[in-house]
Amino acid sequence: MYDKAIIVGEEFRNVKKGETITGFQVGMRIPYYRGVVLSLLDNTRLTIDGELIPHDQISLTISGKTLPLAELENDPVTKWEFGDVGILTIRRLGGLSVGTHMVVLYQHVRTPYIPGGVGGEDQKTLLIFA
Repeated sequence: MYDKAIIVGEEFRNVKKGETITGFQVGMRIPYYRGVVLSLLDNTRLTIDGELIPHDQISLTISGKTLPLAELENDPVTKWEFGDVGILTIRRLGGLSVGTHMVVLYQHVRTPYIPGGVGGEDQKTLLIFA
């Protein structure tokens, strides 16, 4: 529905803890015109330069709360409002190399009144700075 607005490139960067790069992050919005609770999100697929990132390496931060993707289904309270930017953080020692990267993100939202729910995919070429 809002496919071309799912990836938020301004949040694409490597993540440091002290002086060590521990991973990278990318911003995302839900592909739906209403807010939803986190337990309605499923089938998140993030691909970087053709590599599908395993779910166990990804966490989501929204509304000040950080959860591994596998735990979203257990949170029927935290709401992700339309337009809010969530941060996907990927654990990867060394992060991503400086330069351009192809980012593809798919997100499915289960909705009680739309059979099959809604999903959206966005693809962008983004830049990691030094």
